[in-house]
Amino acid sequence: MQNSKKSLIILSTFLFFAAENCMEEKKNDSATLLPLLLLAGSNSSSVGPCPPTSLPSDIPVANTVVSASSTVSGFNDSKKAINGVCGGGEFSGSLDVYALNLTGAGASMVVSWGGKTVKPVTGVDFVVYENPFRISETSDRYAFDPMIAEVSRDNVNYCGFTLTHDNTSSTLNKISSWQGFGGLRPVLYNMATKIFTLEQLFTSTGDGFLTGGGDGFDLANLNASTPTTSGTCNGTLVTNIQTNGFLYLKMTSASAVNNPATSAPYVYPHSYDNGPDIDGVVAKQVE
Repeated sequence: MQNSKKSLIILSTFLFFAAENCMEEKKNDSATLLPLLLLAGSNSSSVGPCPPTSLPSDIPVANTVVSASSTVSGFNDSKKAINGVCGGGEFSGSLDVYALNLTGAGASMVVSWGGKTVKPVTGVDFVVYENPFRISETSDRYAFDPMIAEVSRDNVNYCGFTLTHDNTSSTLNKISSWQGFGGLRPVLYNMATKIFTLEQLFTSTGDGFLTGGGDGFDLANLNASTPTTSGTCNGTLVTNIQTNGFLYLKMTSASAVNNPATSAPYVYPHSYDNGPDIDGVVAKQVE
């Protein structure tokens, strides 16, 4: 597989199960471990498929791809961004994802809720699920691909959120260095194996984390001064979206967006050949 992050996900998943089984059995020989791994796989598959055969009616998942043109080999099926959330947990990412390019037209995608409006609520209004993961149980560092989220009412003029970025090289893989970005927090929500209610998905566990994982966005944090990748944003449009909601969400690789502080694209410590991997988006309320 060409993509290094995908390889890391597969490797981390293997190591996670291996560690669990070794601790339980107090053994480490491969002859014993292999059947246990196969058993774990067969048990998890009996729970149900992910992505699910149909989306849950009580979870407002973004279900329409408006535009997407990624050229990432093996991960450019845009339907995987709208077919359900299949998170791999804190230490592993999902492979049922749509990968953005690092730069160019394929570095962005636009999704919607099929003509419905995401309405403003108190607190987090929508959650973006990517496939980051924590490097280890003792580390505060993550493997992630930061993204920019922008919202629009007409798919022409987009407004973004307040962004705070610390480009200190030694802390670029810490979530705290990327405030206001998406693609940072592991996805615990899995529509087959780890199911949550809508209320739980939007329940904070502290420090920006949610019960089901992912990155939450509050329309109260829209900022007309944040440079937009499409059209023009101003105070009037921000107020309109904060009052009446939005219909379109645009997600763009941070590596394809210029940092206003440096006039150069955002840089982060990746060794991958693609940008963010979109697993899905859930809104709190749509009409």
